[in-house]
Amino acid sequence: MANQMLSSRAGRTMLPIYPISECICVRVWRNKAEMDVQDNDQLKGKSGNGSSLLTDLDKNKPVYCVTDVPPWYLCIFLAIQHYLTAFGAIISIPLILAEGLCLQHDSLIQSQLINTIFFVSGLCTILQVTFGVRLPILQGGTFALVTPAMALLSMPEWKCPAWTQNATVVNTSSPAFIEVWQTRLRTLQGSIMVASVLQIVVGFSGLIGFLMRFIGPLTIAPTVSLIGLSLYDSAGEKAGSHWGISAMTTVLIILFSQYLRRIPILVPACSKFRKLRTTKFFIFQIMPILLGIAISWLVCYILTIYDVLPPDSAQYGHLARTDVKGNVVDRAPWFMIPYPGQWGLPTVNLAGVFGILAGIICSMAESVGDYHTCARLSGAPPPPKHAISRGIGVEGIGSLLAGAFGTGNGTTSFSENVAVLGITKVGSRTVIFLSGVFMILMGMLGKFGAIFSTIPTPVIGGMFLIMFGVISAAGISNLQFADMNSSRNIFVFGFSMFAALVIPNWLIKNPNALETGVTELDQVLHILLTTHMFVGGFLGFFLDNTIPGSKRERGLIGWEKEHLDDANTSLTTQEVYNLPFGITSCLQSQSWVRYIPFCPWNGDEPENDLSKRPGSEFNPQIIEEASL
Repeated sequence: MANQMLSSRAGRTMLPIYPISECICVRVWRNKAEMDVQDNDQLKGKSGNGSSLLTDLDKNKPVYCVTDVPPWYLCIFLAIQHYLTAFGAIISIPLILAEGLCLQHDSLIQSQLINTIFFVSGLCTILQVTFGVRLPILQGGTFALVTPAMALLSMPEWKCPAWTQNATVVNTSSPAFIEVWQTRLRTLQGSIMVASVLQIVVGFSGLIGFLMRFIGPLTIAPTVSLIGLSLYDSAGEKAGSHWGISAMTTVLIILFSQYLRRIPILVPACSKFRKLRTTKFFIFQIMPILLGIAISWLVCYILTIYDVLPPDSAQYGHLARTDVKGNVVDRAPWFMIPYPGQWGLPTVNLAGVFGILAGIICSMAESVGDYHTCARLSGAPPPPKHAISRGIGVEGIGSLLAGAFGTGNGTTSFSENVAVLGITKVGSRTVIFLSGVFMILMGMLGKFGAIFSTIPTPVIGGMFLIMFGVISAAGISNLQFADMNSSRNIFVFGFSMFAALVIPNWLIKNPNALETGVTELDQVLHILLTTHMFVGGFLGFFLDNTIPGSKRERGLIGWEKEHLDDANTSLTTQEVYNLPFGITSCLQSQSWVRYIPFCPWNGDEPENDLSKRPGSEFNPQIIEEASL
């Protein structure tokens, strides 16, 4: 039996950092009535093949489930791995917002924004793992809020003054320049904080379950796809500063993430059984973006030393030099603690609030899907309603904190890190908790943010080409659940996508064309109609819910099945999703708790318990945990 399990695992792509004998735990399932050997053999015989049933059950099982705690050294390594996976996406957000905030030539403030967003992401991760949905899911900045934020900052009254675009004129320490970027950032902060209240209400009130009945693949696909497609101008502008360096960065990331990802390198390791040995380390699979950036950065540094790249700022390729941003690393403090209101008192813009709301609705729908995927990959039962409500509510609190701290963004669940669970087969929430602690520590190191704010512009452009393309494709992948042979669905998706590209583009070129006579209403309509993802998502939502079509045709049945048809698990809903520190036990003694949507109640049926499924012939429970 042990040999069969070991051989079945040998064919899978895992991260074999330590011997399998040290890592793999097998949970043995038996009936409450203590099935004997004969009963067990009969059960195996029902599958038609002696050991195929157990092999199928074990096939997708994680090495460490959500409630398991791996050895401390493995926890540290995997926590750093999750941090590196989220690194590229998190660091991109402040670098994009810097343009709209007039901070292109102030690398020191860019570095502080990077520190702040890492600090808040770590804090929100700890809150989500401890009190939120309680799954191993990392929190970080969201591109769903980048698009409406840039739409707000591109309005005529918020466009950057011409003198802030000239590096030779800008004095980053002058009160006039400080007021320019702080005014914009404070407005963005206030809009995010007010909009996040909706997410908190929708989450903790349990309304998210009601809203998800009307949101399907034909709403999510155009919304998420347009997040990436709408940022093509930013990616093209940065990549165009030196196409050679950008192309090199792109090629390196593609090479590492796609062609070399299954090729390990041998590194020295030790264990209690063998003092010194070598083990395989899949470095290209774990950190392709970081490696691509580092190598391109090094090439730019060498070309700068030998003056291959032009020193004149007016010449093409100057932005590829590594000395463009001056002595920002020397000026940055070694240690800093981000705090709420560090840029001043937030202000609120009504148009900005509505724009951010569109991004938050998209973020909520995405997160619900991430919860179900994360549960399946981490060996947990599908999340119950109270856990989903808490998760969305805590994400709202995270966006509120992000607005208060001044990241210029909110927080959401990171799909990239959910995918890492499937690669490493380690679904422990302890690892994600530790990753949150690690992000907080990195957010307090001022030199850390300063170093990454000096990445040459074309290197960033090359990274954007990869990241935004993947985001666009991830959105389109939701169409797999809908019947794309249906002319109805082709019309809904095609029209939503094309209209979402045409309408915002026309309004940006004709900003005065939309005038109702009410200034506030004009601003709200301008923000919403120049936000690609809102236009596409709204049209997809409206058409999908009004044009006649069956649930199967619309993809709602396949969507729900994907969320609910999770792998068998020996963990109960209560032991995964109940609140920590005995809070659930205290609350369950109160009868009014059953009316609180985000509180677990012992009267709830564990909907997805294996033993409760129709046709189930036995009620499995864990009675033994053994190490191979």
